[in-house]
Amino acid sequence: MAISLSNNNNHPKKIGIIMDGNGRWAKFNKLKINKGHEKGVGVVRDIVKECIAQNIESLTIYAFSSENWSRPQSEVNGIKKLIVKAIHEQVPELMEQNVMLDFFGDIPSWGDEIARKISKAEDDTFMEYPSLRLNVALGYGGRNDLVSASIRIAEHLKSDLISTDDIDEDMIAKFSQVPDDNIDLIIRTGGDKRLSNFLLFQAAYAEIFFVDKLWPDFTRDDFKNCLDAFKKTDRRFGKRIED
Repeated sequence: MAISLSNNNNHPKKIGIIMDGNGRWAKFNKLKINKGHEKGVGVVRDIVKECIAQNIESLTIYAFSSENWSRPQSEVNGIKKLIVKAIHEQVPELMEQNVMLDFFGDIPSWGDEIARKISKAEDDTFMEYPSLRLNVALGYGGRNDLVSASIRIAEHLKSDLISTDDIDEDMIAKFSQVPDDNIDLIIRTGGDKRLSNFLLFQAAYAEIFFVDKLWPDFTRDDFKNCLDAFKKTDRRFGKRIED
């Protein structure tokens, strides 16, 4: 049985954001690159608050892609420090807001200290009925995710834990690193019009909105404009709507 698709045309429940433009924002403002990333973290806090106000079920943010490891080491080191700082400063606030954190991607590559802090943040914010699930992609790539899921399925086949008849969309979703299944809406800031290896399986039927603003300039009003535009879309999921 295939994983279900939301029939609610009026309100997205699961949203993904490609937060692009931190570096360009910093350069435009004659600041160091990591100042752009710091500014971007503040925008995330605002969007989380708006998600709660709008009764969004989950927000999945593309914090660092598998390809971003090729960036200058000074920038990567700055992002590592920013992750530690953000966890320290924001977890208490997220707990007060009943927001549950879930990190996914190549977490071990961030080092033992960050991995431990991530694990503790997830434990501290875990709850059965959160007001929002905040999923953070760190060192994540959609293609790598599908390869990893395929390997795990092959291992289960080899061990006779499953048969080929058991393999369906639900199983791929189960073995994916991504905590959510179908994403309703993806927003990309920064002006580029591509997915950049983000949620390739989960975004199969997502509405995709491209915003020219750089992420540090993105506001709660911009986010609400995207939600309003989503409400006007006709989500057919391949079906023909007769006149």
